[in-house]
Amino acid sequence: MPVFTRLRQQPGTPEATEDQNAPAAADGEEAPQGSPAPDDESGTDGAGGRRKEDRRWILTALSAALVLITLLLPNSLAALRPNRFTRIPAEAIIGAAILLALPRRPRTVTAATAGTALGALTILNFLDMGFREYLGRGFNLVLDWSLLDDAQAYMEDSMGAATTVTATIGAVLLAVLLLVLTALATVRLSNILAAHKQQATKATLIAGTVWITCSTLGLQLAGMPIASDRAASALAIQARRVQDTLRDEAAFAKEAKADTFGATPPAQLLPDLRGKDVIFTFIESYGRSAIEDPIMAPGVTSTLETSTKSLEAAGYKARSGWLTSATYGGSSWLGHSTFLSGLWIDNQQRYRTVTSGDHLSLTKAFQKTGAWDTVGIMPGIQKGWPEASFYGLDKVYDAFHLGYKGPKFSWSTMPDQYTLEAFQRMVHGKKRDKPLMSEIILTSSHQPWAPIPKMVDWDSLGDGSLFDAIQKEGKKPQDIITDSTKSREEYGKSIEYSVTSLTQWLERYGTKDTVLVFLGDHQPIARVSGNKASRDVPVSIVAKDPKVLDKITNWNWTDGLQPAPDAPVWKMDAFRDRFLTAYGSTPHPTKD
Repeated sequence: MPVFTRLRQQPGTPEATEDQNAPAAADGEEAPQGSPAPDDESGTDGAGGRRKEDRRWILTALSAALVLITLLLPNSLAALRPNRFTRIPAEAIIGAAILLALPRRPRTVTAATAGTALGALTILNFLDMGFREYLGRGFNLVLDWSLLDDAQAYMEDSMGAATTVTATIGAVLLAVLLLVLTALATVRLSNILAAHKQQATKATLIAGTVWITCSTLGLQLAGMPIASDRAASALAIQARRVQDTLRDEAAFAKEAKADTFGATPPAQLLPDLRGKDVIFTFIESYGRSAIEDPIMAPGVTSTLETSTKSLEAAGYKARSGWLTSATYGGSSWLGHSTFLSGLWIDNQQRYRTVTSGDHLSLTKAFQKTGAWDTVGIMPGIQKGWPEASFYGLDKVYDAFHLGYKGPKFSWSTMPDQYTLEAFQRMVHGKKRDKPLMSEIILTSSHQPWAPIPKMVDWDSLGDGSLFDAIQKEGKKPQDIITDSTKSREEYGKSIEYSVTSLTQWLERYGTKDTVLVFLGDHQPIARVSGNKASRDVPVSIVAKDPKVLDKITNWNWTDGLQPAPDAPVWKMDAFRDRFLTAYGSTPHPTKD
């Protein structure tokens, strides 16, 4: 509030009047000579003045705390510890020096702009925290805004529409409030600096000297360097991500045009699999942690051992290895496209580039030969899916075309057992003139892993209505979603269910010509797999014909459905070319 000069009438002097020409002083400015100090409480109750003064100091302290927190806030939940906030931020010292040198109006504009920028940086840090927790990477300013829609859809499926709307509105309001509060806080602090310019200048010089000394000597407090440039580093990281993304876009477009098998004639593609029904199946979030984590592994490994024995009794053999996925915790489509394209697809821009081009996907190679009918079973697809052309699928059965009348299980539109039975009924079990190549996505192991379906009698599946009772008896997402141990337990059970559904289907409906390739698309989120988990996923090939597995003997994979800890680990984009080569395809490269 402006403070106006007031003159009191003194005895024996002419009557004083308010000086209309005296300059006004803004809050925090030094008042003109002869004026009372800002917020002078003359003529007011002393206690009321003290209360006002106390409120001002509280607001100032809160402003300083807010600015300090935004300057020192880390961008991962694992790093969110008290010792992160016991440091001296270089940005605060530099900012104070700049503000002290500016006149009132430029100072106010600069402070407000800097405060808003700090608020925006804090929002980015929170987004980084969320993305690291769920996807194992930071937020990309260029590519990741579209994923927020997917996150909202996931929340709606898991927590309900009302909760999602409330949370979305709350998040937007909090973001706006943060921007406003950081701007107001920096303006207030800038005014305090100006009001005490001499003392503030000395304090800034001392702080700068201390920071340089601490930085030079590498001094630490509570295990962290005392001298901090966290905010500047965070800005540099975001800028580097943007630059790398823009450079990568052009480089990858060129890379995607080169293809080892892009010009291979149809007759020279996959000759050693002719006559076989080949099925590529992705199990959602089936990662290495499911086999090695002490909480999840006992149930999962027991299921793999039992399933291996059952398949062997039915005449099947299996071999298994590891693939390092291009994604982690989510964005399954990046794992699918990496596996099938032979290109490393680790962001949305790369995905859009490759799926809109004519690079040869593994599944399209089957279509190109003309020797197979090709089909996609996609229960997770609930909208238009133009990528079907890239994957070379003659027909796609999405969530609305599989005849399911039962309940959803959180995000998953239908249980895996039903999906596989519908595949048998509508596609695999029908007479055909050609063998079949199928791509199947199983979704029951999708987070939040509650409720989870249970296996039922295959002959009783019908239209899926019998799952109503199972869904109602199952756990609620909100009961486990914030509990790491419960999430790990339920995740393990979901993997057991998906593996059991798939292997029982193969025992029941497979033939001597069936070749099953199944794998995980990525590891589960960090809260389940751990902050230092690898990106490895299991991959298995199962067949009755011994010649099929003989072709991959030199891969040195482990016998059975469970890969050994020291089994070979390949990057996921290496699989396409190795598979095509193993089964007789002749390279004829296209060039960029």
